[in-house]
Amino acid sequence: MTASETSRSALARLIRPASIAIVGASAEPFSVGANTLANIKRFGFPGALHFVSRKGGEIDGQACVTSIDELPEGIDAAVLVVPAAVVRETIEACARRRMGGVVVFASGFSEQDEAGKQAQEEFSAVAAAAGLAVIGPNCIGFVNYADSAPLTFEPVEPNKPKGPGVCVIAQSGAMQGNIRYALQGRGTPVSHSISTGNEAVVASEDCIDLLIDDPSVSVFAVFVEQIRRPLNFLRLARRARAAGKPIVLLHSGRGARAREAAKTHTGALAGDYAVMRAFVERAGVVLVEGLDEMFDVCALLSRNPRPTTGGLAILSNSGALRGVGLDLAEDIGLPLPDFAPETVAALKATLPSFATVDNPLDITAAGMTKPSLFTDSARAILADPGVGFMLAAAMGGGKPQQMSKWKALQAELEGATKPVALCYLGDEYPLNADFIAEVRASGVPFFRSPERAMRAFARLEKWGRAMAESRSPAPEAPRLTVDHKGPLAEWRGKKLFASLGVPVPRGRLAKTSAEARAAAHDIGYPVALKAQADALAHKSDVGGVIIGIANEAELDAAFAKLMANVKAAMPDLALDGALVEKMAPRGGLEFIVGARRDPQWGPVLLVGLGGVWTEALHDARLMPAGADAREIASELGKLKGAALLGGLRGSKPRDVAALAAIAEKIGALMLANPEIVEIDVNPVNVYAEGEGALALDALIVAA
Repeated sequence: MTASETSRSALARLIRPASIAIVGASAEPFSVGANTLANIKRFGFPGALHFVSRKGGEIDGQACVTSIDELPEGIDAAVLVVPAAVVRETIEACARRRMGGVVVFASGFSEQDEAGKQAQEEFSAVAAAAGLAVIGPNCIGFVNYADSAPLTFEPVEPNKPKGPGVCVIAQSGAMQGNIRYALQGRGTPVSHSISTGNEAVVASEDCIDLLIDDPSVSVFAVFVEQIRRPLNFLRLARRARAAGKPIVLLHSGRGARAREAAKTHTGALAGDYAVMRAFVERAGVVLVEGLDEMFDVCALLSRNPRPTTGGLAILSNSGALRGVGLDLAEDIGLPLPDFAPETVAALKATLPSFATVDNPLDITAAGMTKPSLFTDSARAILADPGVGFMLAAAMGGGKPQQMSKWKALQAELEGATKPVALCYLGDEYPLNADFIAEVRASGVPFFRSPERAMRAFARLEKWGRAMAESRSPAPEAPRLTVDHKGPLAEWRGKKLFASLGVPVPRGRLAKTSAEARAAAHDIGYPVALKAQADALAHKSDVGGVIIGIANEAELDAAFAKLMANVKAAMPDLALDGALVEKMAPRGGLEFIVGARRDPQWGPVLLVGLGGVWTEALHDARLMPAGADAREIASELGKLKGAALLGGLRGSKPRDVAALAAIAEKIGALMLANPEIVEIDVNPVNVYAEGEGALALDALIVAA
C-alpha cells in the first residue's frame, strides 16, 4: 500500500503538528528518545507534548503514560522510538487513537530482506487502511523549520528562515542532512528537511504535493534513489513549475553498481536513468548530476526561482580569468553573449581607456584603487537585455580589500532581478569574518570556485531555455486493433507506416516467384527481397534478405534461394511470402528511430545514429513519445555525431526536418496504441536537405 491511499490532511497534520507524542521516550542522555525531545525543546515547539514509556515515571518534569492507549485521541504526530519487531502493533495502537501520522526510525524492513519487506507491507497496509501517514521506516525523520517542529533524533539547531526557503527531501537520512547543512552553511534559507527512508506509505512525491502551496517554500531540493510513482511525480513537477517553485533533483543510479547499491540502502528498485531524465527534464525539473551542483543551483534558485533566458556575463578584475572563463563556457555549452552597443558605450565611459570591453569583462587593476568601477560595471551589465545571469568573480585580496569590493558590489547584487553570484578567487584563503557574515545575510550566492558557479549557471541557462520553448501537440495517429501478440512482419509495419505518412520504399508482398516478378516490374529494378513472417524479426540472421537484384533472372534465382535459406534455418516457419522492395537511393546517412513502452514512465522515443553505428557508438537521444518535431530536431543537434547532419567535407546538410517528422509520427503511434510495446526502425536513410528520409525497416512489437 502506498501513500496514494493516505489522505493529504493526515500528512499535513504530521508535517505541521499542533501536538506530538514520543513513543519510547527516554531521559537517558544521547538516546534516540532524549535527542528527539531535546530538539523539540530547543526549537520551542509551541504545541502539546506527550510521552509514552513502559517504565512510566517522569521526563523533564512531565509524567509518562505506559501505553499508547492512555494518550488522548487526535494527537497529530507520533515519533516511534521502538524496535522493528513491534512497529506494526505500535502503528495499530496509534491508529486506534486517531493520530494524524507517525515517524518510524527503525530499520530492518524492505532494505534488508524479503521478511523485512513483508513486515513493511503489513504495517503499511494497516496505516493506509486507517488513513495514518507514515514517514519511514529506516529514516531519521524531519525538521519543519518554518513551524518549529523537529521530529528527528539528529541534533539540529533552530534556524527559522525570514522568508521562503528550500525544502530538502531525501530518501537517505544522511543525504538529507548533507544537503541541509551545505545550504545553511552558505546562508541559503531552508524551510523543511525531510528524510523519507523506505517510503512505506509517504513517498517523496507526497511531501512535494503537500508543500507546493506552502508560502514558506521557494524551491525543492530532492534526492532519490527511485521515484516510486513516476506519473504522479511528473504531474507534481508541472504543478510546481506553474507555481514558480522549481524542483532540483539529484537521482542516483546512472551506473549499474549505483542501481544495485540503492536496493540495499532504501529498498529502492532503481529504474532506467536515461528514461527518467528524458521525462523529468521535459516536465520542468532541474536535474543535477552531483552534490556540488545541487548546492549551487539551489543557492541560485533560492533568490530567483523563475526560469531565466539569456547568457552569462562575467565581471572580473583578472585578465587571465577571461581566458579560463571562455574555455570553460565552451566546454559546458554556456553562452557568453556579446554586450549590447549601449552596454559597451556605458562601460567605455566608465573603464580606463586601456580596458577591453568584452564578455568576460576585466575592469583591470584599476578596480583596486577605484572600487566604483565594480559598481558602475555591474549596473551596466545587469541592464543589458541579452544578459540573463551575472557572475562577479574577483581576486578578493586582503581582508580590507575583500570588504571594499563587497561594498562596491553589494547594492547591485542585492537589488538584481536577474540571478547573480559573487565569487572570490583564492580557494581556501582566509576571508574577512565581517564580509562572510554580511554576504550570507544578504542572500547573494557566494562561491570560491568560478568553475562551480559557471556550471550552476549553465544548468539554469539550459533549464530556462527549455522552459521558454513552445511545444506543439503530438500529431494524430490511428487507433489500431492488433489481433496477436509479438512482432509484426515488416510488410505489415510498413503498410501501417505508409498510412501515417512515414516515407517507406515502394514495395509489395509476393507469395510466389511470378508475383515477385510482377511486383518488380511495377516497382522497377533494382529491388531487394525480404522473407516475411510475424515470427521472423531478424531476417538477415537466416539468409532472409537479398539485395541489389537487377533483373527477372536474378529475381527468380533470389526468390528460390531466399525460400531455401529460411526453410533450412527454420523448417517449421510458415512465411507470408517475400517483400519485393525498391532499393533505396544511395547516399543516405543511416539513423535509428525507436520507441518503447517503459513500465514506469510510459512511451519513450529514441533517435540516433543507425546501422552499424547504433551498437558501435551508442549515440542516441531519448525523449517522451509526445515530443514534437521541433523538440526532436533539437535533440538530434545534441548527438555526439551531430556534425554529420550539418554536412562534412563538402557534403550537403542532411534533411533533419524529414527525420524529425518520422520520429514524431512514430511517437504519436505509441501514444495512440497501448498494445504496441516497441517500435524499431533501423535504418532510416536521411538524404540531403530537401530530399527527405526513408524508413528502410519496420519492427513493431505488440503485447
